[in-house]
Amino acid sequence: MNTIERAKLIKAMEYVARQVNDENVFESWLVSGVADGDIEYGDLEIHGELDEALDYVEDKWFAEIMEIFLEVMAAAKRRGGLYCDGVTSKLKGA
Repeated sequence: MNTIERAKLIKAMEYVARQVNDENVFESWLVSGVADGDIEYGDLEIHGELDEALDYVEDKWFAEIMEIFLEVMAAAKRRGGLYCDGVTSKLKGA
């Protein structure tokens, strides 16, 4: 198991999930993905053995969190897209 690789993905997913432009969709990430406050917003670096993202790298949990992320992104695509730095993603038909 490459814990650093997995921790990097956890942090990347957390960062992207925080850009979801629908509070209800994002809330599902907080409940089933990375808990609010576990990873500091915007922190994409790995800080050694005590890094919070390492709490999520075990096989079963890692697979589940990737699945949850995909579900959140699919819901975000249907309901508001992403919002970052004053820009909202464009939805088909919008």
